[in-house]
Amino acid sequence: MTTATTTARFAPAHFSLKWRMLGFVLVCILVAATALGVNAYRGALRDADAMFDLHLQQMAHSLRGGVPLGLGFDDGDREGYDLFVQIWGPDGTPMFRSARSALPPRAVLGFSDAKVDGRRFRVYSLQTPLQTVQIAQDMDAREARARAIALRATWPMALMAPLLMLAVGWVITRSLAPVERMRRNVAQRADDDLSPLSEEGLPDEVRPLVQELNLLFGRVSSAFEAQKNFVADAAHELRSPLTALKLQAEALRRAGDEGSREAAITRLQGGIERAIHLVGQLLLLARQESGETAASARRGPVQLDQVVAQCIGAALPQAQARGIDLGVAQSEEVVIQGDGAALRVLLGNLIDNAVKYAPQGGQVDVSVGAGDGAPVLVVEDNGPGIPEAERERAFDRFYRLAESNGTAEGSGLGLAIVRAIAQQHGAQVLLDRSERLGGLRATVRFAPAATA
Repeated sequence: MTTATTTARFAPAHFSLKWRMLGFVLVCILVAATALGVNAYRGALRDADAMFDLHLQQMAHSLRGGVPLGLGFDDGDREGYDLFVQIWGPDGTPMFRSARSALPPRAVLGFSDAKVDGRRFRVYSLQTPLQTVQIAQDMDAREARARAIALRATWPMALMAPLLMLAVGWVITRSLAPVERMRRNVAQRADDDLSPLSEEGLPDEVRPLVQELNLLFGRVSSAFEAQKNFVADAAHELRSPLTALKLQAEALRRAGDEGSREAAITRLQGGIERAIHLVGQLLLLARQESGETAASARRGPVQLDQVVAQCIGAALPQAQARGIDLGVAQSEEVVIQGDGAALRVLLGNLIDNAVKYAPQGGQVDVSVGAGDGAPVLVVEDNGPGIPEAERERAFDRFYRLAESNGTAEGSGLGLAIVRAIAQQHGAQVLLDRSERLGGLRATVRFAPAATA
């Protein structure tokens, strides 16, 4: 058996919410109607039986004063009579007996059941000082009449159940009409139409689903917009370094002596490294801007002081090459919920920028701690800093500041990546002047809820 066959066999069956609701409700109505009908039928039988007994009792009491005239009747459809009467005097002498009566010769006072010649009778006997009255009714005729009365009592329920089913079906169909309208709205949309769905007329049970769909459309629209911007920015930014690489390759081909060739090779290698760095930064930015859901799935406890130690260790060779004093000014054990790899990229970009823009033999300090109950990361340097008017623009993609030294080169994406990662973690990035070192101070302040 193939995997596809197994998956198809155990895949959940599709079903219609409308027909499932109709089925459940109609079955409930049918069961309830049947139960009520049976209960009404049995109740009607009991009431009819009590009514016939009362009729026998009342007729017996009406005969206490004298001999009846013409009592009993022949129904014409069956042998015998429906009602039979016997009356005895005080000495037991028969005073009256219905025609063709087959009642027992002795009376049992009160109600009793008797069977004579295969026929069942319901008998009531009453004794007075003047006479003893016995009146009986054929049980077959009695039960037939009781069933007819009981059936008439259940007819309304039998007629109302189908009408109720139709009414419930109409109500369910009307109630689900907004869902069907929403389905048609979504089915008729163009591929690039990510505008929010209308919530007008939707029931409260469906509105949260539509709201979540609208949020999803917003996220997808943001992802498409980010992808569009990424493609446009990448096309624009890669054009210059690739053109420079082409010119450097041409210069290498035209180099006449060994010294010129070595210089051209050096420039070409530097251009290739800058292009590789730019492409890497572009891909990293695209990943961070569109990977919020995946980043949320990778989140777990992250110890910020260990992240600081790892990032400083990775940046030490670059700092030592320029004689920069890179170290930790303050370190507290702080654990937050986040994506460890993304946080290392965030701090690595801040340290890389500080090392690039710090002067030869300068100083870069990193601090981690808690300020006002919130985890805080701080990177300071003694470089030229960023003018206050340009600090917000520094987070824009491909925005480059006027370089303060000849060695600082960048793609203009570092701070954009830092802000994208910070936003994924619910943190804020602030740029201001370092009071201690005089250069730039970059502060990443996490929300108090981020603490593990």
